[in-house]
Amino acid sequence: MPKRILFVCTGNSARSQMAEGFARAMGIEAFSAGTHPKDEVHPLAIAVMAEKSIDISHHKPKPLDLDFARTVDLIVTVCGEADAECAQLPLPVPKVHWNLPDPAKAEGDETERLQAFRKVRDEIEKLVAKLVAQL
Repeated sequence: MPKRILFVCTGNSARSQMAEGFARAMGIEAFSAGTHPKDEVHPLAIAVMAEKSIDISHHKPKPLDLDFARTVDLIVTVCGEADAECAQLPLPVPKVHWNLPDPAKAEGDETERLQAFRKVRDEIEKLVAKLVAQL
């Protein structure tokens, strides 16, 4: 039964940060990392998580640390790029893949971009809840 989950995406600025936030809110020891981390968590990810009363404003993007990754019980990749990169890594840890679109690539005005973040956030919430229920 996984007790420590590592969520991995490319930039560690939106999807994996939201997944970590939901998992922690659901009582799971969760972490996140990026294969190519950005400088900061995306402001719209922070905003849409605040709508769910989850504060990820203190989170910082972190690089994927292979030594640390070996200590978790489950790795969840949340984008195709991270899934492909993690498949090449010598990690003896079970892995699950969620192919989620990158809301940071959404175009349009702020309202449209917020909607893209909300859509991905809501999907992540469902997936994390389902995963936690299986633990």
